[in-house]
Amino acid sequence: MKAISYAILRRGNDVLLQLRSGTGYMDGFWSTAAAGHVEPGEAADAAAVREAREELGIRIAGPQLQPLCTVHRNQPGGTRVGACVDFFFLVRQWSGTPRLMEPGKAAELRWFPLDALPRNLVEQERLVLSRLDSGLPPILCTGSGKP
Repeated sequence: MKAISYAILRRGNDVLLQLRSGTGYMDGFWSTAAAGHVEPGEAADAAAVREAREELGIRIAGPQLQPLCTVHRNQPGGTRVGACVDFFFLVRQWSGTPRLMEPGKAAELRWFPLDALPRNLVEQERLVLSRLDSGLPPILCTGSGKP
């Protein structure tokens, strides 16, 4: 099972998203600006901090990460992703100015108001971002086999 960590950068009512490009997966869709696979032996929160540094060139201290929820995506065989566990963290403070550090994987960075998220937003991220202010359960399940 794959594990992915997400650092949701929030500035007031806005969140920072990237337009995926050149990855071969969900290209043309907006997604959390800093996210990626948890490496073997790496903690989920450390992965979120690392991804923010690699993808946006910013520094996040561990205490600045607020755990939001975990999403279990149970997608049946035949899909590229399969089963995944997504760890979402909220970040309101960081050092540096977010900028596009991996132009081969993203075409654009943009701040979006939570009440005007783009239509072409990755599904599990929309699930979390749309409920950011209304409260999230500790665990959400998607796909087949959900209760």
